[in-house]
Amino acid sequence: MLNLGFVSAILADYDLNSVLKFASENKFTCVEVMCWPTSNAGTPDRDTRRYAGVTHIDVDNLNVSQIHDLTRQYGVSISALGYYPNPLDPDPEKAEFYREHLKKIIRAAARLGVPAITTFIGRNPTLSMADNLKLFAEHWPGIVKVAEECNVKIGIENCPMWFTDDEWPGGKNLATTPAVWDRMFEIIPSPILGLNYDPSHMIWQMMDEVRPIYDYRDRLHHIHLKDVKLYRDKLDRVGIMANPLAYHSPKLPGLGDVRWRNFFAALTDVHYRGPVCIEVEDKAYEGSPADVKTAILTARNYLSQFLVL
Repeated sequence: MLNLGFVSAILADYDLNSVLKFASENKFTCVEVMCWPTSNAGTPDRDTRRYAGVTHIDVDNLNVSQIHDLTRQYGVSISALGYYPNPLDPDPEKAEFYREHLKKIIRAAARLGVPAITTFIGRNPTLSMADNLKLFAEHWPGIVKVAEECNVKIGIENCPMWFTDDEWPGGKNLATTPAVWDRMFEIIPSPILGLNYDPSHMIWQMMDEVRPIYDYRDRLHHIHLKDVKLYRDKLDRVGIMANPLAYHSPKLPGLGDVRWRNFFAALTDVHYRGPVCIEVEDKAYEGSPADVKTAILTARNYLSQFLVL
């Protein structure tokens, strides 16, 4: 029913062969594969934040037959091609580069037979929500048009991207809440545009992480499995206006506050059939390559109660 995978960004030092081999050996059926530009040739900057800049498929030098050979060899599919920049960056040169690379990824997904790409809408943190929706209406129809032509779905992750001081005050991703999703889908009604839904981002925003599965069942193009721990004592000191990492921390599934039993019950209720990919961003498991592998497998073991492995 559900295809368990993981986001390849956590295995940044692996090549695609090694990523798929690890997945196959450890009972994963799919992987969300990162596709950042390999050298950022021609780009105004290189994104050096955590989990960014990882390339397991280079869409500028795509070897379709080789990738198909690897997926057949290991019996592991690619759930989506992932790239998470800021396509509405206030620097127009950067934003244009990011949007054009997204289009390359969409075309690569079509050539590979991959059903979706995963990304952010982006946001200018200094502008209001209304002004950012105007930017969305200006720049995203062209991206969606390419996706429609290629029959490749776009799954937008609901992460606000407000974790570092340079992302203050509004974060770097517009698609944070159901109210915003509704406006996005009104502006671009195409069913090709949907969600890469991550319940953890709802928790620290003090929102219901299960309800959106029911309300957006037709827009669930991809699912991330990540948890967060909300520290009430810290929140009571700094308040919700503080940098969110001052009062919460990303955790492995089962080690935080997401109601996973309710979450998977909702997925089965709406008859979701598709990828559910573990996203590891738990700093407690970043001390060594062995810790990273342990993180992926610990998450898998916890989630196995809801899945057939």
